[in-house]
Amino acid sequence: MLRRPPFASQQRDAVIAYGIIGAVADDPPPGIAAIVPMRHFSRRVAGKNYRHLGDKPLYRHIIDTLLEVPAISEVVIDTDSDLIVQEVEQHLPQVRIVRRPERLLGEMFVANDILLNTVTEVQADYYLQTHSTNPLLKPETISQAIEMFLAGRDTHDSLLSVTPLHTRLWTADGRALNHDPDHLIRTQDLDPVMEENSCIYIFRREVLEARRNRIGAKPLVFAMDPSEALDIDTELDWQIVEATLSLMESSTA
Repeated sequence: MLRRPPFASQQRDAVIAYGIIGAVADDPPPGIAAIVPMRHFSRRVAGKNYRHLGDKPLYRHIIDTLLEVPAISEVVIDTDSDLIVQEVEQHLPQVRIVRRPERLLGEMFVANDILLNTVTEVQADYYLQTHSTNPLLKPETISQAIEMFLAGRDTHDSLLSVTPLHTRLWTADGRALNHDPDHLIRTQDLDPVMEENSCIYIFRREVLEARRNRIGAKPLVFAMDPSEALDIDTELDWQIVEATLSLMESSTA
């Protein structure tokens, strides 16, 4: 099921409009652990997790954001990096470190493999997973995703964030995916196609272990502002995010 609330400045109004606050007001707040996996080694952008973006290492952007979200009860870094462990223990004692076991070291393990280990080390009612490579993600957006998931948890077993795409898509063999080439319409009038952007996942341990997947059988799809979904995977991505961050900072100065 897709929820497409207004973005950014309208988030609080959207929460009220959906009845989310009232839906959870009488319930005790659940424990939500935010997990951020981080590897020391990066092939395409050398040392990206601890390389400085603006005035601090890349990983600090998402960690500082998560620490601003009231609904998150614990922030956890799962890592194999001695450097990150040392910096976190020195500067962020409130953040929990989970050392990645030797059997999960290397590049071949996907996030689900890592999470299956992390949730055995960290107890919570729900888990939220994001990435250090999403430095522009805002605390208000994370809060709204949590509130929407909690309001819909009776009918949805997980949440994933997506970026709406209004564009014409084709398969490699020339078949139109989301439009009729014989009836051209403006791209802004197309029904959006949702791109999984890896910014926010919310799930229970039972769902992860049963499916070996952070996405359950009945996920809630959370559409978010594309400007927050910029992900650093290449050096060009780094330059784009760096320029975007600089523009954001200059506009608020």
